[in-house]
Amino acid sequence: MIWPFKPSTTKQIARIEINGAIASQTREHVLEALEVVEEKKFPALLLRIDSPGGTVADSQEIYSALRKLGEKIKIVASFGNISASGGVYIGVGANHIVSNPGTITGSVGVIIRGNNLQKLLDKVGVSFKVIKSGPYKDILSFDRDLTNEEESILQQLIDSTYQQFVETVAEGRKLSIETVKSFADGRIFSGQQALKLGLVDRLGSEKDAFRWACELVKLDPDKTECQTIEQPKSFVNRFLNNRSQVKSGLGSSINWLEFELATSGQPLWLYRP
Repeated sequence: MIWPFKPSTTKQIARIEINGAIASQTREHVLEALEVVEEKKFPALLLRIDSPGGTVADSQEIYSALRKLGEKIKIVASFGNISASGGVYIGVGANHIVSNPGTITGSVGVIIRGNNLQKLLDKVGVSFKVIKSGPYKDILSFDRDLTNEEESILQQLIDSTYQQFVETVAEGRKLSIETVKSFADGRIFSGQQALKLGLVDRLGSEKDAFRWACELVKLDPDKTECQTIEQPKSFVNRFLNNRSQVKSGLGSSINWLEFELATSGQPLWLYRP
């Protein structure tokens, strides 16, 4: 006999995954999932992060939503293979963080990358005529070098965004600004090192993080279900996923290329050597 009633979500733990580079699609998915967690009154959330970071504003919106939800329920973040830069920023929005000892984390800092194709364009005899409203309207244009003034403008932007990052990590982890700045120079480190720095609370697996989340809300980990909140998929997408569960290396490379092109010239909280 099939029991006709679904188990109460107050006796389940919600789970949300953040995988890959953080961008607008990530933000939309996570914010929708957090709304579901709140509406269904889950007592706790397991947030699994496996991301090198990404765009600044999207990371900030996810962090803010986590902090707001964290006032009502318990949130435990679990760092996977990598949780760096923007992944760290989002992670510190949780009440607690569990990291594998070998997780690549850190990379607290900001980067802007542009492409300078001036020499290539000169070789093929291509040039552009630009008409602009101000001297800095085409800053980071790919057909010329930056001027000293433009480098100064971009550095000020970087410094402002960096300070926001540092202050958020300090607030989320209850550390001083000086302590955060001592390791916020872009370096990466292991989960084990992160524990010593105060960036994470415990070392352990995702299962360990799940058990901790259960214990925080007085649920028995051995009798508690974990419900992953996913985006609704169309029939076609479900069919294609069933046909091919593993994304090809080519597809992954294309996604990264799209991300690189879409974010060129933007400040990023991203670790990508």
